[in-house]
Amino acid sequence: MTMNLTVRAIFFLFITVLLFSACRSSQELLPPSERTLDYLMSLDPEVLKTLDTDGDGLSDYDEIFVYGTDPLNPDTDGDGLSDYDEIYVYGTDPLNPDTDGDGLSDFDEIYVYSTDPLNPDTDGDGLSDYDEIYVYGTDPLNPDTDGDGLSDYDEIYVYGTDPLNPDTDGDGFTDGQEIEMGTDPLDPNDPVVIRELNQINFDFDRSNIDREARGLLTENVEKLNTNPNYTIRIEAFTDPVGTDQYNLRLSVRRANAVADFYRAEGISSERMTVVGLGVDPNPCMNPIPGDRGCRENRRAASEPIHPFRFQPQFND
Repeated sequence: MTMNLTVRAIFFLFITVLLFSACRSSQELLPPSERTLDYLMSLDPEVLKTLDTDGDGLSDYDEIFVYGTDPLNPDTDGDGLSDYDEIYVYGTDPLNPDTDGDGLSDFDEIYVYSTDPLNPDTDGDGLSDYDEIYVYGTDPLNPDTDGDGLSDYDEIYVYGTDPLNPDTDGDGFTDGQEIEMGTDPLDPNDPVVIRELNQINFDFDRSNIDREARGLLTENVEKLNTNPNYTIRIEAFTDPVGTDQYNLRLSVRRANAVADFYRAEGISSERMTVVGLGVDPNPCMNPIPGDRGCRENRRAASEPIHPFRFQPQFND
């Protein structure tokens, strides 16, 4: 009987000690707002493993002894990303607000510019993400912002062209095409481009070259003589008055009249293609009162055939 009482006494004493210890431990654990780093360092490591004082998803133990981050601050480097996300989601450095050192914070790279916070040159064009955004205004996600065939780096540091304009000199050829052709992408006159030649009009049912037409064709001859590599396609038309067969023959006569004029001025036949196309498919936009048909449809156009590897494209 006495032995049973002793066992019971020891058991109750043990339970009392456990409860007292647990109560004491809970009393000694300060709330998160009152904790300091020194305080956390004084705790048992196993206790630290159960705590996440700053609520960032990392235990205080891991922050102190594994990652070196601040267990009292969910964003140790102040870049806008939690320490947990930097370590486990993005792979960035929670101790460095700009992991790749390109001048952009990790947060901005991820959430603002969609660039790679682990790569200072996301698109690999030789320009840092920061410089593309804040210095040159180019796209850090596209190595060729203007799509001209030259990288942004080469445009800026090699050729001096505009990485935001595919045709820096405005001559109709992209900067990449000019480099490929061996011409100067900064000189609008290299290569020399004949953008257009004058077209002429005819009187009703006539194919002769009048005084006004002679002046316009003479200007064309000067351009063709200056640019001997160009050939031309002469296309002539009529207005809709008359039969299709007659108008086709008349358009041929008009085209030949222009070709004869050019030949008389020294332009060789080998540089010309002559075509009569009959009735002009374009509507008459400016009819002349009392005029039969439409003078603006009675025309001959001299279309320049470019001798270059690429066809120039003009925006205006």
